[in-house]
Amino acid sequence: MDLKELSMGLDSLWVMVATILVIGMQVGFALLEAGSTRMKNSAHVAGKQILSFAIASIAFWAVGFAVTFGKGNPFIGTEGWFLKEGKDTFASLDWANVPLSLKFLFQLAFVGVSLAIAWGGFAERAKLSVYFIFGIIFTIAIYPVIGHWVWGGGWLGSMGMQDFAGSTVVHLQGAIAALIATILLGPRIGKFNKDKTPNMIPGHNQVYTVIGGLVLWIGWFGFNAGSTMGTADGFFGYVALTTNLAAAAGAVAAILTAKILVGKADIPAMVNGVLAALVAITAACAFVEPWAAVVIGAAAGSFTFWTSVYFEKKGIDDPVCAFSVHGIAGIIGTISTGFFASPRLVEITGIGKAGLLYGGGFEQLIVQTVGVIGAAVYVAIVSFIVLFVLKKTIGLRVTAEQEISGLDISEHGSYGYPEQLDPAYMNAVNLKTTNASSH
Repeated sequence: MDLKELSMGLDSLWVMVATILVIGMQVGFALLEAGSTRMKNSAHVAGKQILSFAIASIAFWAVGFAVTFGKGNPFIGTEGWFLKEGKDTFASLDWANVPLSLKFLFQLAFVGVSLAIAWGGFAERAKLSVYFIFGIIFTIAIYPVIGHWVWGGGWLGSMGMQDFAGSTVVHLQGAIAALIATILLGPRIGKFNKDKTPNMIPGHNQVYTVIGGLVLWIGWFGFNAGSTMGTADGFFGYVALTTNLAAAAGAVAAILTAKILVGKADIPAMVNGVLAALVAITAACAFVEPWAAVVIGAAAGSFTFWTSVYFEKKGIDDPVCAFSVHGIAGIIGTISTGFFASPRLVEITGIGKAGLLYGGGFEQLIVQTVGVIGAAVYVAIVSFIVLFVLKKTIGLRVTAEQEISGLDISEHGSYGYPEQLDPAYMNAVNLKTTNASSH
């Protein structure tokens, strides 16, 4: 085996490990979102992670990957359907020294994360059929377009936009879709009083929420460090370092902010602080120094808690704070490189220019801002059109009776916690126990 083959083998192994870590984030989302919602919807909320990743896998293989990375124009890829490779079909990924199959699987894992984020805005009141239809459209016509603009040789990438692992491409996209869904669906029954004041609807299991957050934190090492898609220079270790520092800062900042603003060291707020910091550093992880990673993480963790409270007061019922955690933090992270991008790291990555604080002027800041606005507007418009049409045709929301009884029983026929929620189940168990003891 020569040096080239050895290098490719090591890179391929690393990308496969990173892919598994990112796909494993679906476990984190399942636990986090199920724990953050009510018991009567827990199986539905967790189970949709499998459904959405299955839908994304097929749709991205057939169409989405080609639109994202296929040869085309500055706006969309037009070649490479069903992963069919031709001359220069996927030239935008030639920098990665791994087989096409691994390139696809790694990028698919990102789509799965973005779609999981979007579902946060649908939680506890959307029809199951909507997940099928919107999931397919999101995977073939929403996510891939922004992905192409930034990573696939599109116009934002040509401008030098710095989004190393997807604060905008992955997180902001999912968050905007979640926000549009939240607005069109309307609040959950009982969330707001007649005077518009919010009622607290706590999640049923904070332990699940914490474990889910930890799983996501671990998976993020595959998300960010894996985006190097190589091992030769060890740069993936540096990316992992900035990622971890930001997450730690986000946790501390969020719980302190909660204590100051509401008087309690809120545990879900701390978990969201970790996630917000990870979202923010996702764009910047390869471009900023460690001290800047701490600043970015702390800012995202703190500001996300404040915005989640603010949006709730404004009548937006976002059950898992998807827009605050992934949208607001995604904007913070993407814009941050316009300030903090280090000249030495810009030279290493070869993307964009140094930030304002390093004497780079406003050029990179303007590029980052244009990228955020462009992506947000496109995703908002397309998501609104698709969801509005669905609302007027098949409907987005389950009936009031179904929502009150819970989506576990109304959509799937059984509760995630039958012994606690289903009287018929308990009666049957008690009857069997009585009959057994009588003998």
